[in-house]
Order: sequence, then C-alpha cells, then structure tokens
Amino acid sequence: MNCIGSGKEKAPILVLGGTGHYGRHIVRSLLEKGRSVQVLSRNAANARDVLGDGVRIVEGDITSRDSVVEALRGVRAVVISVSAFTPRSIRRLRLIECDSVLMVLENARDAGVSRIVFISVYDIREDLLRELNLDPESARIKLEVEAALAVSEFNWTVLGAAPSMQIFFAMIRGDTMIVPGGGPPALPTVSRMDVGEIAAQAVLRDDLHRKRVRLTGPEAFSFREAALRISAATGRSIRFRKIPLLPLEIASIVTRPVNPFLSHLLPMVKLMNNFPLDVAAQVPQDHQWLVDTFKYAPTTLEMEAQRWMKT
Repeated sequence: MNCIGSGKEKAPILVLGGTGHYGRHIVRSLLEKGRSVQVLSRNAANARDVLGDGVRIVEGDITSRDSVVEALRGVRAVVISVSAFTPRSIRRLRLIECDSVLMVLENARDAGVSRIVFISVYDIREDLLRELNLDPESARIKLEVEAALAVSEFNWTVLGAAPSMQIFFAMIRGDTMIVPGGGPPALPTVSRMDVGEIAAQAVLRDDLHRKRVRLTGPEAFSFREAALRISAATGRSIRFRKIPLLPLEIASIVTRPVNPFLSHLLPMVKLMNNFPLDVAAQVPQDHQWLVDTFKYAPTTLEMEAQRWMKT
C-alpha cells in the first residue's frame, strides 16, 4: 500500500455528504486516523452536532459554485458521498447528485486536487433494466458521474456500495419485517461502518488508481433469512411478511404530483427484487478482495442487529 504525497500530509480531506448515511462514518474513520477533515454543509450547527468539534465545517450548498470553491480551498483529496434521498431533496435529485458533483470535479481540477473517491451504486445491468422496463434515475446519475471520471485525469477510485444493511431494519415494524415483493433470493449488503473505513483508507492511498471496487459484507442472503438471523442475534422474534408491490405502485402514482418520493423508490424496489443471482454469487470473491486489500474487521448482520437493539 502506498500513501498519497507526504508533502500534503497535513492538508485536509474534503468529504462531501459528510453528515449522510455513509459520509459521517467516512469522516469518523478519517479522524480516527489523525487526518484533518472538512465538510460542506448547509447547516453548520447541525453538522457540528452530527460530527463533533474535530471537523472544519464550511457552511454552504453543494449546488453553489462559491460554496464548492471555498470547500475545496487547500484540500488534498475529496470523497464524494452525496445522496438526495429525502422527500424534499429528491425533487432536486439531478441537480444535487449529478450537476453539482460534475461542478465539484471541474473546480477540483482547477484547484489542483487530483485524488477523488466516489461512492456509487454496487452494480447495474443494462439487460435487466431493459427486461424490467426500468430507468432508475439515481443509478443512471451515478453512472454519468463515473463516465466523467473515466475520461478525466484524476487519480480516482469508485466504490460501488451494496445496499446498506440498514435496509433490513428499516422494514421492521413491531415484530414483523414487511418486504414489498419479498426481496430476491440473495442480496449483497454492506455495513455503513465498513463503507466508512474502506473509503477512508482508499482516499489515503495512491495505488487504487482508476479502479472500480464493489463494497459488500461477507454474505448475500434473502430478507427471510435476514429476519431469522436478526431474531437469533437479538433474542427478539422477527417474522417475515411478503406484501405485493401493487399497493406501492398505486401509491406512487397517486402521490407523484405532491410527493415524488415513492415514484423514486419504486424502481429501486423492483430492481432489488430482481437482483441478478450471478452478481450475488460473486459476493464471496468480492468480499475476500476487500479483506485482502484493506485493513478492517468486517461487520456482519449479527453485529448490526446488536447495534440496532441498542438504538
């Protein structure tokens, strides 16, 4: 493993999306390594509450060029973990996840920043999208950014993250895991802590140039199996219940004019239910490569379940 230029050792690393689902863990891992970190946030006070006092907060919006220029000032590298997944931000999905990220790359180049780590989707299959007649905008946008990186001169690494393990817990209501469509026979998932640690290590290295890496936990399994394993790990009986997709499809149509959240979520749910089995079968090899390449103790679903019980 090689580390990026020691001459810039004290310069901060900019984490965009630093208060988000993965971003806060990326920030935490970098701080644990004694690295200087700065974050761009629309609300500095809220960011301070999430991240603590060890981070430099630049108050501003990723959609503002002036804010981006200020956030990039003096940094050595950038981790991009930007996601628009709230009902409010989804209306600006393309602006936040694509247009603004491309602007970041343009200004990073002008600022002389060469190292970029981009958090993207795990995988996407053109044949599957055609078969299901789906065009999930968020996945397409991530691929547009990847395409821009591919033709750039940056020292870039793309980390394609599997769905977060939190997807299992988000579907638990009371003592039942309620899954639209039932889910696939096997789904790769990854702990947000592992994404944070791997991204932090990756941005400090210069030997992952132009690599696209799949981030996954140790195993792929079904929602039914996840319910059983969460039950065993916590001592709490969690039942599995499959519900049809039709009500979600109807709700997405009805609510689209006032709230596009379900319309955004539905294609991702359909993709999840049709996750390619051949890609899921590669999880052991993908995970072994991570273990061989990065120094970390992988998080299992059982470990996440025990944390979930404490929250």
